[in-house]
Amino acid sequence: MMVRTPVVAGQFYPGSRTMASSELDECLAVEIGPGQLEGRVVGGVVPHAGWVCSGKVAARTFKAIHATRPEVATFVLFGAVHRHGVHQGALFARGAWESPLGQIKIDERLAERILANTNLVQDEPYAHEEEHSIEVQVPFIQRLFPEARIVPLMVPPNGHAPSIGAIVAQVIRNYGVDAVCVGSSDLTHYGPSYGFVPKGRGAEGIRWAKEVNDRRLLDAIEKLDPEGVIEAAVTCQSACGAGAIAAAIAAARESGAVAARVLEHTNSAETLAGRYGGGMSDAVGYASVVFLANE
Repeated sequence: MMVRTPVVAGQFYPGSRTMASSELDECLAVEIGPGQLEGRVVGGVVPHAGWVCSGKVAARTFKAIHATRPEVATFVLFGAVHRHGVHQGALFARGAWESPLGQIKIDERLAERILANTNLVQDEPYAHEEEHSIEVQVPFIQRLFPEARIVPLMVPPNGHAPSIGAIVAQVIRNYGVDAVCVGSSDLTHYGPSYGFVPKGRGAEGIRWAKEVNDRRLLDAIEKLDPEGVIEAAVTCQSACGAGAIAAAIAAARESGAVAARVLEHTNSAETLAGRYGGGMSDAVGYASVVFLANE
């Protein structure tokens, strides 16, 4: 059996079971968001930085899913593509993924059905070897949904991303699978470390990145507009996982979504302020989003 071992455990999140469990407890102690969820959660978006930066933001999405669908059997995790050479959907179709909490199995039957229904996705397990955008989500699923399986699917930010999401949702519906699709992406990477400072260095530029640049992308998400997400990300450099977001939106629409709700929008300058103080020159945006269908 093919088992993917973690590549960022001990870096993006603790590498031991005890410490990972403790940090998960801290992340999952957050409230889902202000107010009540109106509808049934049929998908979502999560960030994928280190847990100390964005773990609490990701936790909101997974807690919201758990609040309305605590028995989800499978998570299709649409991942970002941070490496060159991945130009189509890259699926990890068989085996298991390992985390500090143990192994989580692949939903091989669903993966096989996805592969059988589209040529936009290929079985490319080795594309996942160095990619962290899905890995950092796995322990949240293991903690909240201990019986769930996963289907890891990297989605590049191109025009095929919405089709991939829609096809996945159609397969889920046609075969009666109890599954939720979640897209993994951070938002604007701003600052000299990222070579992106159109509004200058420092607090004013970071504020623009959140309030203007991120906002353009979030507007497209809230409109359930996957093509708009791709366009905003490509033209404004506002997301590293636009393909994953677009696929998640398309899957949610196919699953009956009528609205998107942003549970939290922040950035690393804010989440790390208490740890490192102010004056940061770089920041990465994060958002927790859920897609809602009528009950």
